[in-house]
Amino acid sequence: QLALQEGANRRELCRRFGIGAKAAYALLARYAQEGDGAFKPRSRRPHVSPLRTPAAMEETLLELRRAHPAWGGRKLARRLAELGHRDVPSAATVTAILHRHGLITPAASAAAQHWQRFEHPEPNALWQIDFKGYFETAAGKCHPLT
Repeated sequence: QLALQEGANRRELCRRFGIGAKAAYALLARYAQEGDGAFKPRSRRPHVSPLRTPAAMEETLLELRRAHPAWGGRKLARRLAELGHRDVPSAATVTAILHRHGLITPAASAAAQHWQRFEHPEPNALWQIDFKGYFETAAGKCHPLT
């Protein structure tokens, strides 16, 4: 309302309210066309996604996953390529498609996290012994442990 008043310094209003001038002028133009509807949140999703995986490839991928529910993105991508499909998406894209369709649960994602090093509160709190086999000595067999 302040920006629409006669003689209003719109640049000063932008500085006062922390709004970029370009965004403010775009909002004023939208307000002139739509009224209060100009202030409703809008999707930032692109209208066109030319690099999105084609729907036919996605459906083929989902069918293969349903036939083999234990297979992950890497194995599914490799198998599609072996079956002769062209333009197979990357393993990361395949995994994203599986997540988007709910075929990878959050519990499964948590179980597949990378291995983490375990640590103990003090030195020598954990010992591990590995038997290395044996070898002959003058005194008999030696069974080394490490």
